[in-house]
Amino acid sequence: MLEYVKGVLVDCDPNKAVIDVNGIGHGLFIPLSTYSNLPQIGEEVLLYISTVIREDSHRHFGFLSREERNLFEMVSDVSGIGPKTALALIGHLDHSDLESAITHANVNLLSKIPGIGKKTAERLIVEMRDKIHKKLKHIAPSILIKGKDNLSQDAMSALMNLGYNTLQAQKAIQHALSQFDSPPPLSELISCALKGI
Repeated sequence: MLEYVKGVLVDCDPNKAVIDVNGIGHGLFIPLSTYSNLPQIGEEVLLYISTVIREDSHRHFGFLSREERNLFEMVSDVSGIGPKTALALIGHLDHSDLESAITHANVNLLSKIPGIGKKTAERLIVEMRDKIHKKLKHIAPSILIKGKDNLSQDAMSALMNLGYNTLQAQKAIQHALSQFDSPPPLSELISCALKGI
């Protein structure tokens, strides 16, 4: 199993990159987000690899970060979503925005992505929500404190709507909650969290 490919970028377009590794050109399908951040042709690049083996094909997909690669693999495992649709999702939403859309059941945002209809967006949310929650618990300590669960989630949603990523929002809310002896009003919690960012 390939973990990554490191070599010289010899060709690329919005869908594919070719990397020369010791005279062998590796063609990798890439999301738009990776294409936008590739170095110039002739420069060195490292892409994390996901290999998809089907009965009639053997394809390699490349990503600039492990997070994108891991999210692509999680999305690809959802029934009815193949690598092409997973690549479109990763290309249109960065991993924190996609995770946020799934955890907050944002069907409208997901269904705006080419190849994703309302039913597919709903299936994506149902099948991935628990996986994303487990992943986020490993990234940062849980902010879900008994009696404050809904308050924390509402504050998280507000901060993420303001453009903060999941990790920033979690840390800020966790810190803000520690400043209060009892659950504060939502507006006070958000205000306190914003001061801590």
